Amino acid sequence: MKKTILQEIQDVVIQYGKVISHVIKMDVEIVDANLFRISGTGIYNNQINIDMSKEGFVYKQVLATGKTQLIEKPGEHIFCTLCPKQGRCEEKMELCTPIKLNDEIIGVIGLICFNEEQKEKLLDDIDFYQLFILQIAEFISAKAYEQRERERDQVITTLLMHVINNVDKGVLILNQNNQIIQINNSAVKQLQLTSACINEKVAIESTGDSMLGVEEYKVTIAQKKFKLMGDLQTVSPGFAVYDKIFIFNEMKSVKSDIYGLTNVAKSVSLENIIGESEAIKQLKNKIRKVADSNSTVLVSGQSGTGKELVARAIHAESNRSTKPFIAVNCGAIPDTLLESELFGYIKGAFTGADPRGKIGKFELANKGVIFLDEVGDMPIYLQVKLLRVLQERKLVRIGSNQLISFDVRVIAATNKDLKALIKENKFREDLFYRLNVIPLEVPSLAQRIEDIHMLVTNTMAKYCGLFHKEVRTIDQATMEILMRYPWPGNVRELENTIEFMINMADDLGVLTKETLPRNIREYKNSRGQGNEGAIRLLREVEQEHIMKAIAFYGDNTKGKQIAAKQLGIGIATLYRKLNERL
Repeated sequence: MKKTILQEIQDVVIQYGKVISHVIKMDVEIVDANLFRISGTGIYNNQINIDMSKEGFVYKQVLATGKTQLIEKPGEHIFCTLCPKQGRCEEKMELCTPIKLNDEIIGVIGLICFNEEQKEKLLDDIDFYQLFILQIAEFISAKAYEQRERERDQVITTLLMHVINNVDKGVLILNQNNQIIQINNSAVKQLQLTSACINEKVAIESTGDSMLGVEEYKVTIAQKKFKLMGDLQTVSPGFAVYDKIFIFNEMKSVKSDIYGLTNVAKSVSLENIIGESEAIKQLKNKIRKVADSNSTVLVSGQSGTGKELVARAIHAESNRSTKPFIAVNCGAIPDTLLESELFGYIKGAFTGADPRGKIGKFELANKGVIFLDEVGDMPIYLQVKLLRVLQERKLVRIGSNQLISFDVRVIAATNKDLKALIKENKFREDLFYRLNVIPLEVPSLAQRIEDIHMLVTNTMAKYCGLFHKEVRTIDQATMEILMRYPWPGNVRELENTIEFMINMADDLGVLTKETLPRNIREYKNSRGQGNEGAIRLLREVEQEHIMKAIAFYGDNTKGKQIAAKQLGIGIATLYRKLNERL
């Protein structure tokens, strides 16, 4: 059974009973709302914690009515009718009053006379004694109130800790000496502390920077230093223990949240680079070799060849695959905004800036990969800053003076001739060498026409799924047109073409020449020869036939041996003709 409030403060109540008895030279009895004797003096001194519900009929009346009672003849009073001690009560007089806590009666305090001398003394100054025990009842009530407040605070604290232990943010509760008095599970995990950190002193200092409306702080605990984003609140006066509450997240957690909100993850691997040509095989092999390196990669190639796909494949194959991949198109962002996009800024950094500040792409990519697409379009002044950032592996947000360290692998890409730009003083030579540590060139589609059939098949499947259309195949004549077309827009143009054709396909489920875009259907080469009815060079026809055979039998050694046999030529002749094509 749950203890009553007077049982919880029983030690204090017993002391009050003894003091009262000593001062007024009468015995005192104090019972709780359940009629258990909490305190007693004289003959009741050794009968504490006794259930009095079968004999405390006067007390029952006080508990029921909340009124003070004076019983001059115990044992003969009407309240004593049912008492087992009726007619033989040892008490000569009893004065009792309720103990109240707000509007609740929590017990009764009684003054008891066991002889005539005590009785006369009580009657001679009854008003004084009534006022006296009323004041004592209020003292006991005040102690009970303090106990209730302690219980309430404990319940609130327990509930609060239950709540804050189930939130992702870290919470530190400090006293006036800046010592930890409470810490939630998230804070322990983020700061890599233990329960022994309770009472550890904490230094919290604002850096003056803020991001997305959240202040940045330097925090020192047990000689460990942290940079945290959070909110430091001072507790209102009145709570002796609690002085400050610091609610925070690690900087990396803030960046991770922003990355999750702003990045649409693409599931990319080497399998997404479609093709079995020798050029693609060599590219994939290089990607596997360089994936786990931290060295900077420069991916070059014509527009539409899939340079970002290569960068994402490197990320997917690397030991950073679970970390962010942040892509920035340097050519699509105005020069005036590119610096803030890359390095971020604090609130008030410049007119028109987001008042909450902004985290730059380099910070968001921390521990992962940043992909700088069209790096050749970056303005010269920013190339200088980028070079310094890559050399020092530190950056400063616009408007701030705080150096921020980061660990990012850089993959850059361009469809321009950077060496030519260097000669024109449009690209810094030192930045070129910093970026071009590992050069990767993505072959154009014209350099791997044997992959066209596979690309067409995969792209057809992709768009049939997206458009919920059933296109079973593409006829041979149409495929030959696609094989002869030079594809200046590379894989991107091929994908757009197939998307168009799927849209144009009828219910027969076959892609024909009628579904081709007009520019491809009517294409003519430099000799004025079109895709239909033109007389072509014998060498072109021979090369096309060889590539078809290899595409059919396979681009490996065994496939080439079978292709040579089916073409009626030796394997050495086949390799010579392939070399002539390159």
